[in-house]
Amino acid sequence: MERTPLQKILLEFPIGCDIKYNEPLSKHTSFRIGGNAEIMAFPDSREALRNALVWCADQECACRILGAGTNVLAPDAGVSGVTVCLKDALDGMEVLEYGKIRIMSGVTMSRAAVFAANHGLTGMEFAHGIPGTVGGGVYMNAGAYGGEIGGICQSVEVMDRRGNIREISREQMDFSYRHSALEESGDIVVSAVFSLEPGDPEAIRSRMKELMGKRSNSQPLDLPSAGSAFKRPKTGYASKLIDEAGLRGYQVGGAAVSVKHTGFAVNLGGATAEDVKNLLSEVARIVNEKTGIMLEPEIRIW
Repeated sequence: MERTPLQKILLEFPIGCDIKYNEPLSKHTSFRIGGNAEIMAFPDSREALRNALVWCADQECACRILGAGTNVLAPDAGVSGVTVCLKDALDGMEVLEYGKIRIMSGVTMSRAAVFAANHGLTGMEFAHGIPGTVGGGVYMNAGAYGGEIGGICQSVEVMDRRGNIREISREQMDFSYRHSALEESGDIVVSAVFSLEPGDPEAIRSRMKELMGKRSNSQPLDLPSAGSAFKRPKTGYASKLIDEAGLRGYQVGGAAVSVKHTGFAVNLGGATAEDVKNLLSEVARIVNEKTGIMLEPEIRIW
């Protein structure tokens, strides 16, 4: 395949980034959907991330940030510019003083929760089964089973698009339901400090196992999806509204409302991004017609 103009100047790309051309986004998203990324970069340090961001800014090219891709619907046509993948790239965990831990953004939520448990720290059990990275979890204030990242996050180290690093307090993060201030600023999570409480490691692990059992029993973990398809409305629950609208199993192309959990959109095999978008649009329209409530996608649609 002939190189694009941007790919041809990659000899100037910052050291410290593994580079892949025309990388299928379907390999990096839990939906297993998406065309090729023109360039995908995997930085191995803060410095490599900074250099990549500055390079993209200097080249005036689009730069997207991807974690584990567990809440992303990538377009069928792929994306131009540079996609920076942080999963397993910005890696590292450490125990600080007074029950605090610092976790790098590329660490998965599951690993972070296990790390806390191994050090006898409670408060992060809810995160054990949440797919995705700490960076993505902080960015969208991920939560489950009554817990949210915003409830335990003390501070966040962020980098802006010119590579400048600063620390943001919990108050400045403006956490709310599936939202943080980073959605407006566009800053990138480098690491986060979580404030936890001392606890019994065995009791913590038991609680994590219990929550994972609930997740396995109620969610369609056997099919590609991006987690909850819709945000919780102001009244009621999206899954209940969808079920009551008679949409359990509703299908558009290869995408469908999960039979097991109506809050999930799943890839039955060969689904396209257009299938998923049309499915979400139709479900929202039908629920709105029946209830007057407009559901808002929780999935990030690129």
